[in-house]
Amino acid sequence: MRKITAVLVGAGQRGAGAYASYALKYPDQIQFVAVAEIDPVRRKQFMHDHNIPAEHGYESWEQVLAMPKLADAMLVCTQDQMHFIPACSALRKGYHVLLEKPMSPDPLECIILGEIAESYQRVFSICHVLRFTDFFKTIKKLLLKGRIGRLVTIQHTENVEYAHYAHSFVRGNWRKSKESSPMILAKSCHDMDILLWLADANCTKIASFGSLTHFQKENAPKGAPKMCLDGCPIQDECPYYAPKIYIERDDWINKVFRTVVSSDTSDEGVLHALKEGPYGRCVYQCDNDVVDHQVVNMEFDNGVTVAFTMSAFTFEGGRSLKLMGSNGQIRADMERNEIETTSFLTGEKELIHLGSPQEGHGGGDEGIMEDFVRLVSLDGNVAGLTSAHVSVQSHLMAFAAEKSRLENSVVHMDEFYELLKK
Repeated sequence: MRKITAVLVGAGQRGAGAYASYALKYPDQIQFVAVAEIDPVRRKQFMHDHNIPAEHGYESWEQVLAMPKLADAMLVCTQDQMHFIPACSALRKGYHVLLEKPMSPDPLECIILGEIAESYQRVFSICHVLRFTDFFKTIKKLLLKGRIGRLVTIQHTENVEYAHYAHSFVRGNWRKSKESSPMILAKSCHDMDILLWLADANCTKIASFGSLTHFQKENAPKGAPKMCLDGCPIQDECPYYAPKIYIERDDWINKVFRTVVSSDTSDEGVLHALKEGPYGRCVYQCDNDVVDHQVVNMEFDNGVTVAFTMSAFTFEGGRSLKLMGSNGQIRADMERNEIETTSFLTGEKELIHLGSPQEGHGGGDEGIMEDFVRLVSLDGNVAGLTSAHVSVQSHLMAFAAEKSRLENSVVHMDEFYELLKK
């Protein structure tokens, strides 16, 4: 593989932390030569970390795309509502593109992006990172080998760890559907994608139920202030008390999310940010509206059925699932990084332990960067595992699920697609 060059648009936690950090670990594979980031502190830090000259630090994607083409590739890691136009512009400018999920909060824009990518013949990968984890790659291999016979049905649960949900979907950037995207798209488009991959067929029908049940004003404890640090009377009993999450914890939640709360990640800097910033708000007195639990039932054209559950009310994170086939079953837990197969014929069980889970979506963040760099170095002559063409269908599944939830209906995917195209 030849070394490639890249531009980062959006140097936040995902852009700078999850993806661009790959260049620091593998400088012989990729080098960032420019960045566009509205936050001057983050922009300056990224330029320092990647040795980017001052003239190639931009405040906006408009500025960097107004310049002549600067690199082989562009990573678009802006907020959900700001994906479509910069991604289209980058493809037209000649960049290969890695786009953070979701492609767009508008289903028609997703379809258009897929068509544009195909017409320009560029590498256009969507950050469905679960396909690149050892966990899901192993499950896929077991299915392809026929370990459980013909796949018939899947039960799949997305455990959105309680503090993760409070950070991102109550206090954070993905708390309101109209400002970002609905929960099924913002968080669970990963799951729609992986289920599409495992089922290995087209989704034909979808139905969904769910709501925002707990994180509402009527559930606020008596006397609770709007800000946690303004003398909350139940701070010792509340698991969502902001300092518990951002100061006291000693795990990935603390490590990753405190960088979002404040550019100064010292305890003093984070506490200062919590006093007045959005991440210090009482979780019962925010302006959030996305669901905190949702179920989705799906049918595929090969007869496979799927029951998917997303819940904010779990202690553990990650995904857990059971895949049921004609000759056996697979139980899998991503948090434990364990997969167990059982044969109906012999009753024999095999436990596959994949070792300690890797950071960054079980190693998927690094895996998708490795794949993207490989594809770009080959000048886009090989189709990617998460190409726009593949990703459009899983996005439409998420939009259909939300339509079903809101309208209390069963959505037929072919009819839904035709309606969007009119």
